Amino acid sequence: MHEGVDWEMVFETGDIISGPIFPEPVRVLAVRPIGPALTKIEAVGVNSKKYYDPVLSPAELAAITKTTEQSTEFTGNAEHVFLYLEGMRIRNAFQFDPLYGVSVSQVDALPHQIEAVYHYMLKSPNIRFLLADDPGAGKTVMAGLLLKELKYRGLVNRVLIIVPGHLKEQWLREMKEKFQERFLIVDRGVINASWGQNVWTENHQIITSLDFAKQDDVMFALKDSSWDLVIVDEAHKMSAYKYGEKINKTARYQFGELISRITKYLIFLTATPHRGDPENFRLFLDLLQPGFFANTRMLADSIQNKDNPLFLRRLKEDLKGFDGRPLFPQRKVETVKYRLSDAEKILYNAVTDYVEKNFNKAIQKEKRNVAFALTILQRRLASSVRAVRKSLERRRARLEDLYKKGQLLQEVGYTEEYLEDLEESQRWQKEEELLEKLTSAETLEELREEINKLDELVALAREVEKQEIETKLSRLKEVLDDIKVRESGTKILIFTESKDTLDYLAEKLRKWGYAVTTVHGGMNMDARIRAEHEFKHNAQVMVATEAAGEGINLQFCWLLINYDIPWNPNRLEQRMGRVHRYGQRHDVHIYNMVAVDTREGRILEKLFEKLNRMKDHLGSDRVFDVIGDILPGTSLKDLILEAIANPQSTDDIVAEMERIPDEEVAQRVREATMEALATRHIDLSRILGEQRVARENRLVPEYIEKFFLRAAQTLGIRVEKRQDGFWRVPAVPFEVRNQPYEFKIKYGEVYREYLKVAFDKQQASDGQCEFVTMGHPLMEAVLEAIFKKYRDDASRGAIFIDPDGRKNGLLWFMTGEIKDGRGEVAGRKLFCIYQPADGRMTAVNPSLLWDLKPAGDDSPEPEAEVLPASREKVVAFALEQLVLPYREELLEQRRRDAAIKEKYGLKSIDLLILESETKLMEYETRRIKGENIPDVTVIQEQRRREDLDRKKERLLGEIRTQTSLYSSEPSVLAVVRVVPGVSLQEGMASDEEIERVGMDVAMRYEVEQGRQPEDVSAQSLGYDIRSVDRDGNYRYIEVKARARSGAIALTPNEWVMANRLGDDYWLYVVEQAATVPQLYLIQNPAACLKPDEQVEIVRYVVKNWQPAAQRADV
Repeated sequence: MHEGVDWEMVFETGDIISGPIFPEPVRVLAVRPIGPALTKIEAVGVNSKKYYDPVLSPAELAAITKTTEQSTEFTGNAEHVFLYLEGMRIRNAFQFDPLYGVSVSQVDALPHQIEAVYHYMLKSPNIRFLLADDPGAGKTVMAGLLLKELKYRGLVNRVLIIVPGHLKEQWLREMKEKFQERFLIVDRGVINASWGQNVWTENHQIITSLDFAKQDDVMFALKDSSWDLVIVDEAHKMSAYKYGEKINKTARYQFGELISRITKYLIFLTATPHRGDPENFRLFLDLLQPGFFANTRMLADSIQNKDNPLFLRRLKEDLKGFDGRPLFPQRKVETVKYRLSDAEKILYNAVTDYVEKNFNKAIQKEKRNVAFALTILQRRLASSVRAVRKSLERRRARLEDLYKKGQLLQEVGYTEEYLEDLEESQRWQKEEELLEKLTSAETLEELREEINKLDELVALAREVEKQEIETKLSRLKEVLDDIKVRESGTKILIFTESKDTLDYLAEKLRKWGYAVTTVHGGMNMDARIRAEHEFKHNAQVMVATEAAGEGINLQFCWLLINYDIPWNPNRLEQRMGRVHRYGQRHDVHIYNMVAVDTREGRILEKLFEKLNRMKDHLGSDRVFDVIGDILPGTSLKDLILEAIANPQSTDDIVAEMERIPDEEVAQRVREATMEALATRHIDLSRILGEQRVARENRLVPEYIEKFFLRAAQTLGIRVEKRQDGFWRVPAVPFEVRNQPYEFKIKYGEVYREYLKVAFDKQQASDGQCEFVTMGHPLMEAVLEAIFKKYRDDASRGAIFIDPDGRKNGLLWFMTGEIKDGRGEVAGRKLFCIYQPADGRMTAVNPSLLWDLKPAGDDSPEPEAEVLPASREKVVAFALEQLVLPYREELLEQRRRDAAIKEKYGLKSIDLLILESETKLMEYETRRIKGENIPDVTVIQEQRRREDLDRKKERLLGEIRTQTSLYSSEPSVLAVVRVVPGVSLQEGMASDEEIERVGMDVAMRYEVEQGRQPEDVSAQSLGYDIRSVDRDGNYRYIEVKARARSGAIALTPNEWVMANRLGDDYWLYVVEQAATVPQLYLIQNPAACLKPDEQVEIVRYVVKNWQPAAQRADV
């Protein structure tokens, strides 16, 4: 027996109790004594569903009281309750805005980007997807939008982005500037500086390069980490090849297998996933969903049936804007031919002979790095006289140094693949190292001979340079004169491979009177961005190396000259992509400069002829996106090297290129661009519909700004309006800034001050201010502070006043969750149920709270008879009318996904099981016939068969759990009491009969005008009628009816919508509604009316609206 315990106070299972020990009313699950004087109560929160199990002393137990079933007393601070509930609406913003990620990011998403993210990836319960759109489609934007959506849904916390090494800084910049997501670049330096730590587990958002991450020690550390989302750019580099029964997996592919195992969601980005090899493509998709396609035939079937769940590809010519116009203008490519002068020809022949002799010598001795170094010299020769002269001088000086030291070959082990992945400045450094250190000489005498030859070449190059008659430069001047660049002021971008040539061209162009800026690999990203700004606003000419093909956008320029042609066609494609991209409003003109009397020039001339013929043949300029795939069985670089190594072969190479049938090349282009894989139709009408819904329901920017300013007042955050229209937050209190480590990992640091703040993404688009919205550290810190401080107020409820005098009852704010068979949340909804005095419940928009006035100390007391319904009846209504229909909506999509998994995934595994069983039976038969089949062969196949059984069981389990959706009981966030107010001016108070007349007049008028109106007045959307005409144009109508005439009042929601919807928002004012109704129309009231904001009644009152109105005949 417990001493001092009043057993009449001990509660029974099911009782609802409250007290200072609980932050909310709780329902008792069990009560049991502990020792002589303590009592343990197990309970669950009525609102939060949180589990509580306090052990209480007699004094603490005495402070707990049993309450009625509906325990809310409405004693909370109404303003605090408003902020708490609006904060919860903001936390569930993705529910109301179907394009949430677009609203909170600094991007203007295009139709194909919206389709990829919202119609494909987010619809899948297990997001493992290949995005394979044509170059320039904005795959980075799509990846960023997906990241924002998943993070705010709480599905993603740890994110790894794997990119080519030269794109790390670009991704870092775009994630920060466009999506406010901060990442850490992890490379060897970071690893070395983090001794004793595993950076892959310590950091939550990382960018790293593929070729760094695939190193053995890095993979060893990575395998101990786990990720929610991994994004791989240029993912096609993770390739595997099948030769007969054998599969050759590259190191990159093996890294892909590791990544696939350690992440939940996996996104591959590439424009070139298979280049015409279906088996390679099937193995590539195996990284996303192992075993999903047993063979290429099943893959082909899925492509033909347009139901492949793993990838999406759209072609450039099919991408259109919201107006239906193509996103990409035409490309017009012209070859600028020239011939070398006699002196240049002598230099060219001398250097090429030197390269040819030493290249062949290096190949014979299998010194491939030496051979590669010599090709660098040949490219410098094609670039400019200055470039080759300086390269010869540096090589001669370095070899002389080696000779004096008595040294020969300096082994430098760089593969071309490794060099291609480096940032340009690093690649230059490594190439110079190769060019200066490597020689095919095997004795000091041979080295001396080579140095003497270099002396001759240096002298020759200096002599040609001194003459200042470089034909290529003269031809460049002619081109600029012919297209009248100086007169028109048109901007022009000139690409070169060599930094020496860049300096030379910039010097000459300035002498010709052009304003010039430059971009090269030796500049950091900030310097490149400054150069981009300089080019856009001041300079007429930009001279650039490949660095301008990465990270900066130059679509304001549409003239491009390739002063020298890279042997890697991908670089040529990347160069064009800087100007031929979304946002380009002109046809792009590209000029390729080719010396037709050189070995490489003859091949390039024939290649460009072929490309232009193919463009006409295909009726598309897509051929310029796959230049490297035009040549059969070889590469452009290999053809040029063959011509360099064997001058007699040049004629044969050109003749062979000419002999390739145009249709064969056209088919190769179709295969390389994966035309057969492409989804040619984009459902623009569906996307426009989602845009319309997002426009109607999004919280950004108006509600976010209003909420932040109201919350700041209660939290002691000073906010000031700047003269330029932005906001300033001069001091953020410590208690708001002081956030736990988990918060900082997810959102970032909250700073002491913010000098320039905007809540509108357009206003913040210059990148010079903080875009404060959902996901921003300051906004999230404010939300956390609101939830922490005002949860108790929300649990007690509060009183709100309806200035219109119409509402008298309860508003129940609730959340409902749908979970799958794994217990993971498949969907979450926040909703509001209005329970009026008569008990007939309806769902209303949670934003309704904005139209009510938080009551003060003088608020009228609610009457008990207004609360007839029990909590159980409200929960039942929520389940039946809101949660279960939502579950069916989710289930329908999941069943479609499961059907495709059964169609391809299960069928593939069954096929592989049959093959394995057939093979095992064959082994047994051959053994019976006396053939010696090694035990290891049989055991390996048996293990494969068992592994397939496990895979089948896993896939079946995945299908079962993903389609087994159930709803938990909705949680009550808060209940508020709404009482009718009496403070509106004479004639403006709501009258149901008069309002009905007004609605009838407005609806009838819309039908007469040939539109289809829908009455949405009960939903509290900020307008009463949504009306659409035959062309799909929407009109949002707010009806104001007056018995006679007089002023009108708009609610805060109505005024927000009026401002947001502009010309699509109409006020229909019906006067004399009690006698002979007269209809007046006001289009875009936010622009033509100046209301008086009356805070005491939470309304915008317009007294003199008649001058802006137009009389309608009804």
